Amino acid sequence: METRQDMGQDARQDTRPQERSLGELFSDLTRDMSTLIRQETQLATTEMTQKAARVGKSSGVLVGGGLIFYAGFIALLWAIAYGLTNLFGWPIWLGFLVVAIIVLVIGAIMAWRGYDTLKKTDLVPRQTVETIKEDAQWAKEQTA
Repeated sequence: METRQDMGQDARQDTRPQERSLGELFSDLTRDMSTLIRQETQLATTEMTQKAARVGKSSGVLVGGGLIFYAGFIALLWAIAYGLTNLFGWPIWLGFLVVAIIVLVIGAIMAWRGYDTLKKTDLVPRQTVETIKEDAQWAKEQTA
C-alpha cells in the first residue's frame, strides 16, 4: 500500500527539470525573457537619464553663450546709435564698437564650447545595446 509520503515523492520526481514538458520550459523562457526585457528597459532609462543630464548642462552653456552674444549685439547697436564715449582718444563710436566686439567674441566662444560639448555627447545607450546582444545570445543558447 502506497503512503502519502510515497505519493509526495512521486509527485516531486515528476517535476524534475529533465522531465519538464515543452510547455513548462517555454513558459519559463517566456517569463525569463519578460523579466529580462523589463530589466533592459530600466537600464536604458537610467542610461538615457544620465545622458540627458549631460545634454542639459551643455545646453545651459549654449544658452548662456547666446545671452552674452545678445548683450554684445545690444552694445553694438548702442555704440552705433549713440557714439557717445571716447576711449583712448578715439572717436566716441569707436570705443563702443570695440566693447561690443569684445562681448561678441566672449559670447561666441561660450556658445562654441557648449556646441562642441553637445556634439561630443554620445546619445546611444551603449551599455544597454551590449547587454541586449548578450541576452540574445543567451536566448539562442536556451532554445538550442
